[in-house]
Amino acid sequence: MIWLLATLVIFYSARAIAVRLKNPLINPLLISLLVLIPLLIWLKVPYDTYFGQNKIINYLLGPAVVALAYPLYEQLEQIKLKWKTIFTVCLIGSSLSMFIGASIACLMGLDMQLTASILPKSVTTPIAMAVSHQIGGIPAITAVMVIMAGLFGSVVGYPLLRALKIRPAIAKGLTMGTVSHALGTAKAAEESYQEGAFSSLALVICGVFTSILAPFILPIVFKLFGH
Repeated sequence: MIWLLATLVIFYSARAIAVRLKNPLINPLLISLLVLIPLLIWLKVPYDTYFGQNKIINYLLGPAVVALAYPLYEQLEQIKLKWKTIFTVCLIGSSLSMFIGASIACLMGLDMQLTASILPKSVTTPIAMAVSHQIGGIPAITAVMVIMAGLFGSVVGYPLLRALKIRPAIAKGLTMGTVSHALGTAKAAEESYQEGAFSSLALVICGVFTSILAPFILPIVFKLFGH
């Protein structure tokens, strides 16, 4: 289980650095990837070997998403008061995320299978991979795109929100959860408990909307921009 231990040591070391430096570019997951990937390539460690030793982390992804229900419960009164706004933001955000991502893929000349793999990139990995499989994509590629979208959002999200002078916790939380799923939610939770709660809510709602709307958005995009 040497690679499980190595992964944990590298991640928690990166997290300690991120907490100390407090720079959005110093993201624990990004640092971990930049260390682990070259190390695995240099040592010629097969993917199956690495994944096999880290299965427990993969299994914990599902329970981690479910655990996000607790902060939601604590914000239940706020959710009841603003449910129309929340659902509208999540519907528009998830629809635009799918439409724009798939449109760019089509304009770059990618076929329908690769476009379908990119389309659900902004929801959490288990949902994104299931949606990708449902609409004819390649789940492994989708998983990579989910990580890239999450990393980009967690690094750029809060500096952009500050630049735009967006201050309400509900706005920041919903934005992070809608466009950068679990990684954005983790970053939002570091900023404030309330923002993390609204981000986790957006993560769940956008996952539902993506599951429902993806089979309809993909053919529309390919009809408009496909080759």
